[in-house]
This record gives sequence, structure tokens and C-alpha cells, in this order.
Amino acid sequence: MDKEQIQAAIAKAKDISEKRNFKQSFDLIINLKGIDLKKQEHQIDAFITLPHSRNRKARVCALVGPELKAQAEQICDSVILADNFERYKDKREIKKIANSFDFFIAQANIMPKVATTFGRIFGPRGKMPNPKAGSVVPPNANLKPLYEKLQKTVRITNKSAPLIQCSIGTEDTDINLLAENASAVYNAIIHLLPNEKHNIKDIYLKLTMGKPVKVGEKLEVVKETK
Repeated sequence: MDKEQIQAAIAKAKDISEKRNFKQSFDLIINLKGIDLKKQEHQIDAFITLPHSRNRKARVCALVGPELKAQAEQICDSVILADNFERYKDKREIKKIANSFDFFIAQANIMPKVATTFGRIFGPRGKMPNPKAGSVVPPNANLKPLYEKLQKTVRITNKSAPLIQCSIGTEDTDINLLAENASAVYNAIIHLLPNEKHNIKDIYLKLTMGKPVKVGEKLEVVKETK
């Protein structure tokens, strides 16, 4: 994927977007072809560390025991202690927690309790602490590097449709940084596909409320992705 074409598509997406009263996210959309989602080997569920921040804070909640309590309280945005898990029996409250955070860190030795308490709600929402993201940690872990890494981490999946969509930044992120983030996602995805770049149908960039712009020489603007 050519960097200059990515930059041109980003510039076009900005140009055709109406001004909004909130900061819009920049999304990368990669449509796939030759993929059978019924086959496990064609399914993607991975975490990618971008080279640059998405310019939007990722909220992180720590689910820990006493060993990581002090450190988690200092570094993470919220902490739920294992000794207090029994308080969380109301599904509506757990849903609220799931929707309030982007990532959850959990201490490995309490993961069974995490699964029992939060799994039914967190699981379907893709919010369970995940070893793929490095968010299941030992009791002696250093949480600061993990917290910083999660600020640049995106989850990519094609389990529900033959496409990948993720945020790569915001409308006020430098165009070069957006392009490098987009390239990082693309390069990671092609190595996860059975036929690599031959499984890529087309690529779009769009702002939250904007029209998708196809990456390519003609800079096609579409009403919706294919």
C-alpha cells in the first residue's frame, strides 16, 4: 500500500468532511475477498501495536489482587480488587463497566474469578483481558509499559464480516502519523490472511461522520463501503 496514496486519501477525507462539534476519529477499512468466515484459518482476531498514538486516550481498568493494587491505582484509570468481585452481581452495572473502558488488565492468578464474575458480559463485547494484548499479567508485573503500549494498541477482527475496520487516529493527527499507522495495520493484516495481499479487495479511509475515500490513484469517494 503506497504511502503517498494513503496520505492523498486522508487529505481528501478531511477535505470532504463537514466540520463537527466533536473530534472525529480516522478509521481504516480494509475489505477482504476470497475469505470464508466459517473456516477458522480465515478468521482474524489480533492486537496490533501502532507506531504512533491514536491521539485519543485509551481507558484501562485493572482487575488485580493485593500484589498489584498500589501500582495499578497509580497507573491505571480504574482498579477493581479481586476481594471486591462479589459486589458485582448486577448485569447492568457490569455492562456499564465494560462500556467505560477500552482495555482490561488482569492478574493471571485471579483469571478464573475474572471469568466467573465478568466473562458473560465482557466476552461478547471483546473486553476480556487477553494474553494476545499482553493484558494478562503475573503478580509481579510492571504495569507502566503495558499501559503505555495499550495507548497505541488496536484490535482487528473479521469474525462478523469480511472486512477489517479500526481507528488509526483523529482528524487533528498529523497526516504522516496517520499514514504510518495505516501502513502498520495493513502490513500486519496481510501476514494474517491465507493468501496475503491477494485477499485484499479494496481499502478506504474515513472520518467518523464522513464519507469513505478509496485509497488509490483515482481517489474515489463512495457513499458507503462495499
